[in-house]
Amino acid sequence: MKFIEKYSSLLTGVILILYFLFAYFLERTSFYWLLTLWVSLFTTTYLLFHAKKYDFSYLAGVSILFRLVFLFAIPNLSQDFYRFIWDGRMLFEGLNPYLSLPETFIELGKQPINEAAELYKGMGEMNGSHFTNYPPINQLCFYIAALIGNHSVLVSVIVMHALIIGADIGILFYGKKLLQRMRLPVENIFLYILNPFVIIELTGNLHFEPVMLFFLVLSLYKLSKKKWILSAVFLAFSISVKLIPLIFLPLFFNHFVNRDNSFFQGAKKLILFYLITLTSLLLTLIPFASGEFLANYGNSVGLWFRSFEFNASFYYLAREIGYLFRGYNEIAIIGKIIPLIAIAFIFSVTFFRKNKKMQELITAMLLSLSFYYFISTTVHPWYLATLLILSVFTKYRFPLVWSFVIILSYQAYANTPWKENLIFVFIEYLIVFLVFSYELNILKPNFKTKLT
Repeated sequence: MKFIEKYSSLLTGVILILYFLFAYFLERTSFYWLLTLWVSLFTTTYLLFHAKKYDFSYLAGVSILFRLVFLFAIPNLSQDFYRFIWDGRMLFEGLNPYLSLPETFIELGKQPINEAAELYKGMGEMNGSHFTNYPPINQLCFYIAALIGNHSVLVSVIVMHALIIGADIGILFYGKKLLQRMRLPVENIFLYILNPFVIIELTGNLHFEPVMLFFLVLSLYKLSKKKWILSAVFLAFSISVKLIPLIFLPLFFNHFVNRDNSFFQGAKKLILFYLITLTSLLLTLIPFASGEFLANYGNSVGLWFRSFEFNASFYYLAREIGYLFRGYNEIAIIGKIIPLIAIAFIFSVTFFRKNKKMQELITAMLLSLSFYYFISTTVHPWYLATLLILSVFTKYRFPLVWSFVIILSYQAYANTPWKENLIFVFIEYLIVFLVFSYELNILKPNFKTKLT
């Protein structure tokens, strides 16, 4: 590594060129070109990380620099940003984005916002025919983009890139502080911050997981300092960006109700923690609150369980069994069962695993969310960002491997119309499950009773 360290500036330049090619010259239908750039970036980043592992300032600086390459780039692996811009401009015009469909306006020939037809075409018919499912603080980000770039898609994109880069800088800052409090190597944060998957999939493709994860990391940091009231507020903000942290709520039980406190004192803190979290979350919903909002939002979220399927693992096995015995896709039934199985697993982790210390709590979050994704009908690449940041504070590294092999899921977009090749999906999950099984065997999660 001394040889590589000597030429680390040259290596950094090569990585910058690779990101530039990715940002401005790649189409997602060109799968093998995509794969080549992806493997090249992971390889060169791995070499740079190990060469400059203990130079925190250098790695922090290049992590931000790599993100800035995408500042003026229109996302090339996702169309979702067009819906983000639509929702933000609806708010800018004083309209509630939860109460209408883009499709309805287009069919009626109406232009409620600037560039409505262009945005609808960009987001696609499927996205435009469903009610928005992005929570309020996420909508605030979209509104900020509209506030500055109401007449330009490119300016809106630049603003959203800047927001996401800012959130990642916040994760870098508080992630380092949390690692220090947990007495873990601070360079672990670069498993997330320097990861090409994060830079491409989140900064490049404008998925707002970094904003959610910033509030989640900040919440955990405040909790580690026993400032649990602030922790609850920031956890609510995290949920109000993306709903996924909701599944972590039961896991706080043993962190509050443990042998270090009297049961009643711990239970009192836990109840107050939940009340503050839920109250803070409800306050973010007030500007949009109505019966129609609840119905539309609930229906939109439910679609992810009842209708959509992409890059799944155990669900695809269940689907094939359904085809075998019933002759048709049983997603409507399986989609209802999946949340129940996930809840049962999360409660088993809550009550049968020691989650008192911060690392134990975060490990419980990692295992619970991993299980949920393993049985889900839909696992988009950007979903892995939460697993990746959680793994930074644990001994598990399978999310790092998954962040590399997730690129195989993009083979589906090489086909017109898109179609998954289940061989690629099988290879992806085979690698992930092998690494996960190995780590489970070596690290042996600390359950009170042997559940693994």
